[in-house]
Amino acid sequence: MTNCEEFVVNSWLIRGAIDGNNGYICSKLSLLQSPTIDSFEEEMTTGGEVLRSFEGEITESVLTETLRDIESMLEEQGEDFKKSRKVYNILVEALQNLYHHTDAQAQEILDNGDQKKTARFILARKNGEYNILAANYLVLDNVPPLKSKLDKVNSLDKEGLRAHYKEVLNNGQYSVHGGGGLGMIDIARKSGNKLDYDFASINEDYGLFILKIKV
Repeated sequence: MTNCEEFVVNSWLIRGAIDGNNGYICSKLSLLQSPTIDSFEEEMTTGGEVLRSFEGEITESVLTETLRDIESMLEEQGEDFKKSRKVYNILVEALQNLYHHTDAQAQEILDNGDQKKTARFILARKNGEYNILAANYLVLDNVPPLKSKLDKVNSLDKEGLRAHYKEVLNNGQYSVHGGGGLGMIDIARKSGNKLDYDFASINEDYGLFILKIKV
């Protein structure tokens, strides 16, 4: 067996080795090992500040406690009220996406010992802007439909997002498993920025969905 290493397959970052007959044979990319996440942390700690960082299983209680903690932190720092509410509301959408849209089989254990329910969240501030990173596991089969939804959101302007939000709401499309529905549209509308996302494969079944938001 070849030693595990990073390489790119069809523009996807893979950590592992390839067997000509069996495909990916030792892929063990975890949340902590993701180059996208590592790069984000390095960028934020250079001239910036990581305000909150979490990696673990996302539960309803964790979600509630995290949002309460961040709301208090923003108030204590004396952040402009309008900016504070915008950051908080976007965080609500991002964390609820982690909670609701990690794939159903995510309680199983990966080869590297991580629980597939595990998610990663970082809130940082740099140059007067807040930067949010959220990462969760998903089944690779759900990547194409999710990517299609995200690209659709990124193709729209302010008015287009408003119309698309109403369309998705009226059609009930927001319930499609894997996210990319109302929450993602709302994040784009509230932040005023495009959705910066990435996918990384862990093994032949599961991967990471990584979303970065600038406010």
